[in-house]
Amino acid sequence: MNNSINRRQFIKSIGLASLASTITAIPVLAFGATKKVVIVGGGTGGATAAKYLKLADPSIEITLIEANKTYHSCYSSNEVLSGNRDISSIQYGYDNLKSQGIQVVFDTVININAKSRVITTKSGDRFSYDRCIVAPGIDFKYEAIEGYSKSIAESSIPHAWKAGVQTEILRKQLIEMKNGGTVVIAPPENPFRCPPGPYERASQIADYLKREKPKSKIIIMDPKSKFSKMGLFQQGWEKMYGYKSENAMIEWHGMSDDAGIESINVKENSMTNQFGDIIKADVLNVIPPQKAGKIAFTAGLTNDKGWCPVRLDTFESTIHKNIHVIGDAAIANGLPKSGYAANSEAKVCAVAVSALLNGSEPGTPSFINTCYSIVGKDYGISVTAVYRLAKDGSKITRVSGGLTPMNATPIQLKREVSYAHSWLHNITTDIFGS
Repeated sequence: MNNSINRRQFIKSIGLASLASTITAIPVLAFGATKKVVIVGGGTGGATAAKYLKLADPSIEITLIEANKTYHSCYSSNEVLSGNRDISSIQYGYDNLKSQGIQVVFDTVININAKSRVITTKSGDRFSYDRCIVAPGIDFKYEAIEGYSKSIAESSIPHAWKAGVQTEILRKQLIEMKNGGTVVIAPPENPFRCPPGPYERASQIADYLKREKPKSKIIIMDPKSKFSKMGLFQQGWEKMYGYKSENAMIEWHGMSDDAGIESINVKENSMTNQFGDIIKADVLNVIPPQKAGKIAFTAGLTNDKGWCPVRLDTFESTIHKNIHVIGDAAIANGLPKSGYAANSEAKVCAVAVSALLNGSEPGTPSFINTCYSIVGKDYGISVTAVYRLAKDGSKITRVSGGLTPMNATPIQLKREVSYAHSWLHNITTDIFGS
């Protein structure tokens, strides 16, 4: 990408400078009454919020409640499917957050009482809070696809849209598939976590098949007419996998082809579209429509579309006061549902919560999102954007950014892969420590 190094350095400096200037403007009232914040969910958003809230005000008593002792990042998990990455390389723990004075509790939150400001866990523990940050991630609308269910996803037809066990199941299915087999990927309708994800997944699986099972093919059955970084992906598929040729390894079918999934047949390992056309697969990867994580519904934080409306300057819920929602579950109008966006939202929210607990007004936030996708060996693409809250607070507006040029040289494309790997290291170190 042209000027990639300068752009990345610029974005990093803008983000850190903005955060630092905001934090120093907040009075730290270490001698006042204890301020308690409970964070529900220890993924990208929740873990980032915990760290940066402690940086903003060390006097705040922070409790992070997370069901799992280890976290697998969804970003970069597609490389596990190609065999280019081991799943252990995207697994992270919470020891570094504990060392910063954050109480980490491994349990499942079953209730958030907004009136009494008390959180209850599955084990029966209760935690009071002055403000609560909820980072519930996503859940799935299995009922939208006839024949699909959570149990099927966890056994025979994985979505692998939460990295971990299902990623390993899907990888095993690819390894066991015959040379000449067909992989069918069914992405969901918008909105969903990581908009470029299904197309990077197709690319990474194609990278594996090209090396190991070159007679095989991938069919993408998409209910949409376009997708994130579409031109760049399709150009990469043409160069790497013969896209649109007679021997194409990847086929993409969109809305005009009636490609949306209506039902699945587990025994036949097939999907059916709304017109009754049956598409059989050797490996079937169905990614269901999505909604906010379960606790968001239990706590009454969702709207009728299954997502959480928030104030965009603080991410405080517009339904319940003193509860903030960040990450994929939040309606961050203008930002994509991505890992980097969740990281950015969490930092904004942390500074806002610190300010509110200390009697100050939060400032006007800025946001950053960068998304790298690895199309194949030495072939990466990316999009980067800087955002700012609109004056009326109704949306988050893109103010600048960059995209891998369509005429990028092989050296530039190879460099993007290097940047993608550096980005993973940097963001996970930022969140979970080294």
